[in-house]
Amino acid sequence: MAAIRGGPGFDPELPLVAEADGAVIGHVLLSPVTVGGEPALVLAPLAVVPEWQRQGVGGALTRRVLDVARKGGHRLVVVLGHPTYYPRFGFAPSANQGITQPFPAGSASMALFLDEGARRMLRGTIAYPPTFAAVLPS
Repeated sequence: MAAIRGGPGFDPELPLVAEADGAVIGHVLLSPVTVGGEPALVLAPLAVVPEWQRQGVGGALTRRVLDVARKGGHRLVVVLGHPTYYPRFGFAPSANQGITQPFPAGSASMALFLDEGARRMLRGTIAYPPTFAAVLPS
């Protein structure tokens, strides 16, 4: 995570944490990627400590970070995640929107256009920065 934060294009507004009684109970981060050579974001990681899962913490973090990204002028967020969890936030299969992963991802690859005008312009393969090499399939 430190490598991602220190990488090019990192926006310090886009990591968020949830706290309870002074302890961090959840975290979300939007990191820079490109799609077809154009700037975009990837939602990774989203994590909630086990005793706080299924209580709305992850959903609240996701909604909030997407709002911050939208207000910051970002146009597209992609995610590799559970295909029944992320659609509640507006994510849809990325392949249906002309966006592909550089590796097989199936229905786990989803995209959300924060700017509907970008839907016609942002297409192509997602390019992850080198800082993601340790966590992506090869």
